[in-house]
Amino acid sequence: MSPSEFVEVKREDFHKYENEKKLDAGHCMLYARLPSQKFEGYDLRAAVLMQMRFDGHVGFPGGLIEPGEEVVHGLIREMHEEINLNPENNKLSEENHVVSHWSPTEKILLHFYVLEVTPEKLTEIEQGALKSHDYGTEVMGTFRVPLYTMSDGHRGFPTFLRNSFVGNAYQQLRRGLLEASIMSEEEIRAAEAVSRTLSL
Repeated sequence: MSPSEFVEVKREDFHKYENEKKLDAGHCMLYARLPSQKFEGYDLRAAVLMQMRFDGHVGFPGGLIEPGEEVVHGLIREMHEEINLNPENNKLSEENHVVSHWSPTEKILLHFYVLEVTPEKLTEIEQGALKSHDYGTEVMGTFRVPLYTMSDGHRGFPTFLRNSFVGNAYQQLRRGLLEASIMSEEEIRAAEAVSRTLSL
């Protein structure tokens, strides 16, 4: 599905889709700020966690919500299955909800959350993900997004944007970076412009 197939929906309008909706899904961007951390002179800014899926696409931890299950509870369950997230040590709530999108073709509401953790906690989550139930099957592994552009003008974030994102994960990443004030709209647009010029 292309990004244009997803429509942003306000929370108060969720009820308008109840008769059409087949499913709900929840996904979460976990991130940690990395003050003064650099790699080969490039400011790392933050560590944003994404994952490689079984189908070759990249996306955020999460998944389908079971019937009768509250979205945030379903998301916590999915994150435990996919990255072994301990809900007691990583408090995710409706306060972390950032945006929801409707897919008219798939008849699904996709809910996106953003949760900040400490750098130490993020490292623990990455290490713990190797022991998750879904590691090696549904999830091929987690990784950090390169949030810089290298001196050649295209390696780093612009090149990363050439990946194949599942569903609306591209929109979610964009929104998450803005919501967390990790990147500005101007920076993201500049990287997108470069990315469009790169060959696959």
